[in-house]
Amino acid sequence: MKALVSWSGGKDSCFAFMQAQTAGYQPAVLFNVMNETGNRSRSHGLPQHILQQQADALALPLVTIAASWEAYEENYIAMLQQLVPAYQLTHAIFGDIDLQAHRDWEEKVCAAADITAVLPLWQGNRKDLVLQMLSAGITTMIVSCNTHLGIDFLGRTLDLSLLNDLEAKGVDVCGENGEFHTAVIDCPLFRSPVKLPACTKIIHGDYCFLQWEV
Repeated sequence: MKALVSWSGGKDSCFAFMQAQTAGYQPAVLFNVMNETGNRSRSHGLPQHILQQQADALALPLVTIAASWEAYEENYIAMLQQLVPAYQLTHAIFGDIDLQAHRDWEEKVCAAADITAVLPLWQGNRKDLVLQMLSAGITTMIVSCNTHLGIDFLGRTLDLSLLNDLEAKGVDVCGENGEFHTAVIDCPLFRSPVKLPACTKIIHGDYCFLQWEV
């Protein structure tokens, strides 16, 4: 069961990868959609070189495409249709937890490429999933968040203290509703930890980002 991994670089896609592998799927390629210019990933704002470090740590190829929100689905399906024969894929792994609209979209684009969507974290309790990620040895940090959380949450590593602070702020501890996004620095599947470059903190609209040096 060779699978593509929808790879955001964050904790959910990483834990879904780990869970899928335990279940017998064979991850073969990581896939990420970047912004229109192709220099940063959508939502997480990760530059290509950080995603590439993660891929190298997993010893897997990374495929990225640039897309506007308007062309996102069209470009996604087109690349899936190329990757399926190239890697003999039968499945695609996603890290969504319980947003039905996301699952419907993932099943739609996979059907267009004649493969099956797999969601290993589906319907898991959000706090329990975070605790499982910590127990599994995933080291991850907040790289973008909404202004309700605020710029001081950027760069914080996910641990029990941060979990408590997220709850105190009244946000979902998994960030499933888009409250924050993370980047995985290390996990048991990595050959070595990711080395992060220097960065600054910026606010763009109602969202805060770590802006990485290239």
